[in-house]
Amino acid sequence: MKKEKKLDTCYHEKVSGGYNHCHSCSQSNTIYGLGVVGALFYFLSNTTSFGMILLGIGKSIFWPAILMFKLLTYLQI
Repeated sequence: MKKEKKLDTCYHEKVSGGYNHCHSCSQSNTIYGLGVVGALFYFLSNTTSFGMILLGIGKSIFWPAILMFKLLTYLQI
């Protein structure tokens, strides 16, 4: 029996060499990664202490999740 691929979820296929490759997740991971790098530049541009550097790194990792939560709350989805 042949497996059907879902368009709205991430699916993995076995590729040569035995590695799994996710076809639908790579685009969103790239966008998230670019957002984190951009946030790192923004939050670390004016840091003056080690504590501020750690806070900037933490903010740049978690800001996309907070942004999406606020957006979905605003849209009431």
